[in-house]
Amino acid sequence: MNGAPIEVAFAIPGRIDTRTGGYAYARRVLQHASAHGLAMQRLELPAAFPCPGAADLIETERLLKNAPPQAIVLADGLAYGALPADLVGRVDRRIVALVHHPLGLESGLDAASRERLIACERAALARACRVIVTSSTTARTLASDFGVPEARLAIAEPGTDPAPRARGSPAGAPVRLLAVGTIVPRKACDVLVAALAGLADQAWRLDIIGSLDRDRGASRALEAQIAAAGLGDRIRLHGEVSEAELAAAYDRADLFVSPSLYEGYGMVLGEATARGLPIVATTGGAAGETVPAGAGLKVPPGDILALRTALDRIIADRQLRTRLGEGSWSAGQRLPTWDETTARIAAVLRGVADPPD
Repeated sequence: MNGAPIEVAFAIPGRIDTRTGGYAYARRVLQHASAHGLAMQRLELPAAFPCPGAADLIETERLLKNAPPQAIVLADGLAYGALPADLVGRVDRRIVALVHHPLGLESGLDAASRERLIACERAALARACRVIVTSSTTARTLASDFGVPEARLAIAEPGTDPAPRARGSPAGAPVRLLAVGTIVPRKACDVLVAALAGLADQAWRLDIIGSLDRDRGASRALEAQIAAAGLGDRIRLHGEVSEAELAAAYDRADLFVSPSLYEGYGMVLGEATARGLPIVATTGGAAGETVPAGAGLKVPPGDILALRTALDRIIADRQLRTRLGEGSWSAGQRLPTWDETTARIAAVLRGVADPPD
């Protein structure tokens, strides 16, 4: 690329190897940044976000102020949305916010916490030069509910790596279901278990892959729910697994299930589509748009009966799974790559670095 690289401090809370979609997004952007004229360095913020204490905020302000004066700060929304606006105002840096989904829309929050986070994020976003989001759904939400002008918004959907088509389980074996996501209330694995508890007469097995440590209360409750429903021999909680183990789980799956109450995009839905898996997903947040038409069955979030009905239908109907799998595979070949995602981010940062007259 022509010209000097644009210096960027990518402010991300905690460990970059954390196994969530947001951190995976950050890792891949960091990998591709130099190819798009970005001299991007990670700026590690305290891990306490999105619930920082006073000491965490003091340290965050110090770190942001110590970023190179010429650098643009690309601030991950997990931290940025929880920063008081006056703190942002004291940081004399150009800041671009990267929002996966608004913090106040996380499930399991009490009303006071939800209102506090929404007010905080609205005020912080008002001080950002630009706001990058990962889906058109989040862009609409920030424009309508957070007062972000559409002209300051840009969309950079997550990339998806090409993958071989899933082979599925052997003929005659129970239908293999796969769900991927950290065990937290928003992912609603309890809704999925409740739905499957009414399908004991069907032949199925479910693998749930995702951290059990983020919310130990939610994990213990899910384990107890599975045991009480007598599904311990049919549902396996794997916890976090390696990339190779996750790829193997996708390969042996016959059906991907996402019961999530809300998604800012739903990167695992893209991963399932790239492998040609038929999908049953909710329409929570951006998920309804992330799952392409003809690739799956969509149900309202939190609706146990609707999810049970969809699962009953697709588990029993091999031809339906095949048809939806074809639609999924076809759509998966058109998904953006991580190089394209980073190119979109670079275009925004270039505009901030060298604004038009």
